[in-house]
Amino acid sequence: MNSSLPSTAVSSSISARYTRLRHTKDTLARYVIGIGGVSVIVAVLLIAFYLFYVVLPLFVPARIHSQGTYPMPGGVGVTSFLTVDEQNEIAVRVKEDGRVVFFRVADGVVTGEQKLTWPTGSTVTSVASAPSGYFALGLSNGSALFFTIEFAVSYPGGAAPPVAGDGTRVHHSITPNLAYPLGEAPLVVDEKGQALQHLALGVEEGNPTLVATTADQRLVGVGFSREENLMGDVQVNRTAFTLPQEGHEGADYLLLSTAQKSLYAIALDGRVVVYDVPPNGAGMAREQRKLTQSGVGVSAAELLLGGVSLLVGGTDGSLAQWFPVRSANNIQQLTHIRDFAPLPGAVQRIIPAHRMKGFIAMDGSGQLGLYHATAHRTLLRKKVMSGVPALVTLSPRGDGAMWQEEGSNNLLVYKVVNEYPEISWSSLWEKVWYEGRSAPAYLWQSSAETNDFEPKMSLVPLTLGTLKAAFFAMLVAVPLGILGAMYTAYFMAPQMRTFVKPTIEIMGAMPTVILGFLAGLWLAPLMEQNLPGIILLLVSLPLAIFLAAWAWSRLPQKIRVRIPEGWEAALLVPVVIGTGVVAFELSEPLEVLLFDGDVRYWLTSHGIPFNQRNSLVVGIAMGFAVAPPIFSIAEDAIFAVPRHLTLGSLALGGTPWQTMMRVVLLTASPGIFSAVMIGLGRAVGETMIMLMATGNTPILNFNIFEGFRALSANIAVEMPEAELNSTHYRVLFLTALVLFLFTFILNTIAEVVRQRLRRRYSSL
Repeated sequence: MNSSLPSTAVSSSISARYTRLRHTKDTLARYVIGIGGVSVIVAVLLIAFYLFYVVLPLFVPARIHSQGTYPMPGGVGVTSFLTVDEQNEIAVRVKEDGRVVFFRVADGVVTGEQKLTWPTGSTVTSVASAPSGYFALGLSNGSALFFTIEFAVSYPGGAAPPVAGDGTRVHHSITPNLAYPLGEAPLVVDEKGQALQHLALGVEEGNPTLVATTADQRLVGVGFSREENLMGDVQVNRTAFTLPQEGHEGADYLLLSTAQKSLYAIALDGRVVVYDVPPNGAGMAREQRKLTQSGVGVSAAELLLGGVSLLVGGTDGSLAQWFPVRSANNIQQLTHIRDFAPLPGAVQRIIPAHRMKGFIAMDGSGQLGLYHATAHRTLLRKKVMSGVPALVTLSPRGDGAMWQEEGSNNLLVYKVVNEYPEISWSSLWEKVWYEGRSAPAYLWQSSAETNDFEPKMSLVPLTLGTLKAAFFAMLVAVPLGILGAMYTAYFMAPQMRTFVKPTIEIMGAMPTVILGFLAGLWLAPLMEQNLPGIILLLVSLPLAIFLAAWAWSRLPQKIRVRIPEGWEAALLVPVVIGTGVVAFELSEPLEVLLFDGDVRYWLTSHGIPFNQRNSLVVGIAMGFAVAPPIFSIAEDAIFAVPRHLTLGSLALGGTPWQTMMRVVLLTASPGIFSAVMIGLGRAVGETMIMLMATGNTPILNFNIFEGFRALSANIAVEMPEAELNSTHYRVLFLTALVLFLFTFILNTIAEVVRQRLRRRYSSL
């Protein structure tokens, strides 16, 4: 017995060592799994925080603060114009006597002077300006001096980038200079030589159009164009046109659209006459209406960037936007679009921004309002002076402003921080009435070729496109995935299951770029050419399977027993193939019989637009991409139902189908629900199939024969083109945040429902 003691001790020692080792492994595994789980949560939170970090500046309010005050450079005198260069470094003051003073914005130090010249004895009687820095001075002899101010930027030592590597602007010099596109001589506007009391200027491709009211109450218009021959000789062509002489009397504001097609003659009592301006010949008065309410006059009026929208400031502080809208009978009518938050007093100045659909308005008490038209947003309200503004200007980039108070010779310089004014809740999620549209709409159009583009960044078409894709994909994937999982896990023979399940899981591993490629280049043309056959197949295939099953059940017993139990599904393969062949063969006869030989034309003629890459294509392609994971998870959940539950149900007299519906599905419902939610999450976040098979058209409908643009596909298409930290760039991150929140909320709801189902049926 003593000899056995050492053996027992050794065995006990080994067992204790194994126990410690197993405990160590369990502890290590617990910590590793815990750290991994926490790391995943931290990674997801970091992604969310980064998205919030990029998106947050979109909603930071505008700010304005003083940069200094100094005496008006150039001395005392009436200022006709005050403008600033693009860098907000050099300002230009045009005085009524023709002196042009250049000075630094930062400190008011004069850097140079030039002189505008006009015929002796003439005086300036009116002024006008146009976008891109064009100006005109109306003279008392019926002519107008047309000029522009150019700012030449140079870098010491040759060419250099405008911004250094650390983001600061490198040393450079800006040289302002007067330029005369049509020559230094004044342009004759009124051949009778009457003083131009009010002047409107429109410039297109450097060629000006001038419209003026004269001292004897006539309305005159003239267009100029510049031609240069091969020898370098320049010729200025003058084309006068006539306008009706009735209706404009008493007009205190003349505004000419940038396209030089519409003229607005506005009186102080709020009346406006809209004229069609012809390139030559005779114009006509298109309409006349009242811009303000009864008893309210017009105290300021300007055209918004682009020259389409009319901004009207009232004597009661009201601010309104108007622009032409084409009516049902194809006639353009000036329409009241929106009102902005009013100012306390009568609006004295409206200054449109140079590069966005925004503007500054000031009243007689020095109250300033900063607005954006498209976003219908009041960006800032602040009192910046105590009196009436005599002069207001805004820098081209909107990052600086200067104004002078009436009765004072001091110039007030302000810094404006207004990075993303185009974004508001209404511009993202509500209908917006855009210029040129007959009604408000949800639109996504993030870029254009001109600076006067009105940003259209509604997320509604993209969100609806995402939901549309998920809906049609789940419409295909859920029945295939769940019904296939039910049959495979419960009714199919084990040998057949070992072949079918891996095959479907391999399908799930197929890259979606391949599915998108096949959907866009093969499936879409195939469905367009055989659309009646596709529709017939969708209807006839379930019917054919049902009839085949019914026919099988009516066969003699001696024939049915030859097929092993659980292999009956293999007999449906030729049924499916045969039904597909018959449906495609009948496609052309059906198209001729029912759709006059062209189903696409038939749909279009009945008000149903048809695109080759449409939602039906995407639904089928994404359905096959989403069905495998739904099938795999649901099949595992059904197969994992305890065997004693099914045997008990069968022993109590339940049929296999009753057992499946009332026992197996209820027990496996948490897993099946998880499968559906995971499939839905994949459908919502899918990119390549939607990118290649939809046409990427951000339209707003549920037509199965038209495409769409989803959030994920929009990010993939436009992110490479977006300028870093631009509004477009940050809005794309906002779409990513919307997609993130949508999937997060969806998964959270799914987990809550799954846990409830699990607790409810865990006692079975």
